[in-house]
Parts: sequence; C-alpha cells; structure tokens
Amino acid sequence: MKTVLLNKLQHISEKNLMAIEDAKTNGRKVIGFYCLYSPTEIALAAEAIVLPLCGTRNDPIAAAEEILPRNLCPLIKSSFGFAVTGTCPFFGFSDIIIGDTTCDGKKKMFELLSQHKPIHVLQLPQNQDSRIALSFWRAQIDLFKSIIEDHTGVAITPERLRKAINLMNRERTSRKALMDVNKIDPAPLSGSNLLEIMFKAGFLADKQKAIALMDEISAEAVKGTLRENNSHNGRRKRILLTGVPVGLGSDKVVNIVEQCGADVVAFENCTGYKQAFTVDEDKDPMDALAEQYLATPCSVMSPNTGRFDLLKKMIPDFKVDGVIDLTWQACHTYNVEAYQVSKFIHGNFGISPLHLETDYAESDTEQLRVRIEAYLEMI
Repeated sequence: MKTVLLNKLQHISEKNLMAIEDAKTNGRKVIGFYCLYSPTEIALAAEAIVLPLCGTRNDPIAAAEEILPRNLCPLIKSSFGFAVTGTCPFFGFSDIIIGDTTCDGKKKMFELLSQHKPIHVLQLPQNQDSRIALSFWRAQIDLFKSIIEDHTGVAITPERLRKAINLMNRERTSRKALMDVNKIDPAPLSGSNLLEIMFKAGFLADKQKAIALMDEISAEAVKGTLRENNSHNGRRKRILLTGVPVGLGSDKVVNIVEQCGADVVAFENCTGYKQAFTVDEDKDPMDALAEQYLATPCSVMSPNTGRFDLLKKMIPDFKVDGVIDLTWQACHTYNVEAYQVSKFIHGNFGISPLHLETDYAESDTEQLRVRIEAYLEMI
C-alpha cells in the first residue's frame, strides 16, 4: 500500500490514544467489547467511546497460562493475558467490559476478568429461531441498555439510539465497501493490508474519522494505485479465509499465503464480512438491534445456517480459487463445524477447502507453509 496512506493510518492510530485519554479526562466513559453479538449502538447512544478488545497477539499468553489452562483457545488466553499484564491500553481505558457467552472458555474467563474490571456478560440463546430465542435476547438487550444508562448517567432515548444506529450503519457500509474492492481481479489490496486497515480503524474513537479513512482507501484502491506489481509468476490465486477471527499478531496464515504467492482476498470471519450488515432504521430501534445482532452467524449457534449463506454468496462474488478454514486450538465449535463447511463448499462449488488448526505461536509456521504450498499447487 502506498506509504502516504500507511503513514496516515499510523498517525491517526497514534493520535487516537491521546484522543481517548482527553475524552476520559472530560468525563466520557469507555466501553470495551469482546464480540460482534454486543450492540455497540447502545453504548454510542450513551455518548460512550466503544473499543474492541479481543486479544490477537501471542506476547501475553505466557502470563495468562499462569492462571488459565494451557490447552485453551489462544484468543481467550491472549485477551486475559493483556488484562493481567496491563499491556493493552484499550483494556486500561475501559470503564466497563461487555462480554457474551459465545463459548464456555470465554464465560469462565470473564469470571476471572471481573477481578480486574467491572464486567457485564450478555447471555446468548443457543439458536436463532426467533419464535424461541428473540424474546429472551430482547430481554438481554433491554438489561444491557439499563446497565449502560446506569454506568454512564445518560438516558438512552429512541432518538439517540436511532442516531447511533445510523452512524454504525455508515461505518459498516464503509467497511464493506473497503472489503468489496477485492472483488476486482487482481486484488487491489493484499490480505495483510486489508486486515491492518480494518483492525486499526476499528479502534478509532472518532467514528467519522474511521469512515472517512476507509472511504479514502477504498477510492484509491479501486483506482489500482495502492499495490505494487507482484504477480509471482502470473496470476495470484485467490483465497477466502473462513473460521475464527484473525487480527494483527494472529495473522500468520495470511502472511504465509502471501509469501507463497497467493492472495487472501476475503475474510468471512468476525474480522471481516460478518460485520457487513446494517440495522433496520425504520423499525423500533431496540427491536431492530435485537433482530440483527441475533442473526450474527457464529458457530456457537446450532444450527449456524448464516455461515453457509454467507459463504454461498462470497465465494462467487470474490471469484475465489480456494478456501482456507482456520480453527484456533481448543475452539471446538468451529472445529466440529469444519466437516459441514467442507462438505458444503465442495458440494456447491467443487472446491475442497484446507482446514488448518493452530494457535498464535510461530512454532508450527513451517509445517503450515508446507500444507499451504501443497494446497495452492493443488488448486
């Protein structure tokens, strides 16, 4: 990506920390979120700053393993490690943490995390059948709203909520437009660049700046000005990454794919296209939030039909040659779901996905490289 835009992204990210500090000094609350199921619009409607908190680096895992089991998901250990080491400024800024019951490991981790920060955990239903789950989930959203109001001292009116929904819809629309530039062949953005942009933009306290930055990068990418000519002996094979979320520090599979001469052109996971939704602005805002967030296609849901719907749309839209299904070690729901995902993709598109199970450490990098190289040669 052009140095000027990378520098601009880095500059905005660095100033973001100071902006959050200033806002806290002036009395604004900061709410930390761990998952896509939590409706950030409610915190925004209370004039709070919203920050994503999931751990994506290996560095704090050793400290986490002094308390947590070693054979636990690296995302959970990294998240907890940042908390106990005090090395994540965004966790430090947060006045309250919002979790949700997306897996058993997270549920128990939040119990320990409550010793470091105030925690509220949203209790998820286990399926998305609105006849069974929606009333329960709506009650959880109502409780969440009252907790945020109590914590911030701001009454969340329908007008405030509609304004917040509109802002988040605009941000998600810009994020989707950024991801969609890679429908172009060859891909205007490398997977690692796309991941970096979305990751850093997600932490920006000023949503307007995040929207403007993503829109600027999308416009330049469509012009074809952001990528060097790196054909790697011809057309680069196009890979869709599905499965668990990835971020800066947990992106070794993306990096290996690129080093092998292919492109990760699309992310189906929580890092990417699962965020490409909009909340209905014509409905009652609380009803609309409950309905849309319940529809999030996560493997915690049984069945998880939304994931297959998303794959069915993305694979042809992004003209992919292959699919890598990534599972973090000890993430049992995604690991079990891999069989059905493989069967679905092969049956509908004739593509045999590559399923990889790994963690954040670099110790298996060469083993992964051998498997990825073999897969790219096969497709």
